[in-house]
Amino acid sequence: MYQLVYVVTTTVKCLIGLLQFLMLIRAILSWIPMDEDNKINTFLYAVTEPVIMPVRMIIERFGWFEGLPIDMSFFITFILLSILEMFL
Repeated sequence: MYQLVYVVTTTVKCLIGLLQFLMLIRAILSWIPMDEDNKINTFLYAVTEPVIMPVRMIIERFGWFEGLPIDMSFFITFILLSILEMFL
């Protein structure tokens, strides 16, 4: 039983780390002008956007951080993933 819990938590931690890494790549590539049809960008958005979108919807619903030039939902999602990873 303990081995199963260990395997599951280790797998989830690895997936969270991979997701955070892909989010960082997405952030860095957002500073570089690229075509919208770029396969790397398409892949990064397809993988990371489903995780960021719920946080973005909550922020928009309550009107938090309006007018800021940066995407706060991205940072909040990254922090929430870090907190989740610490608790595992």
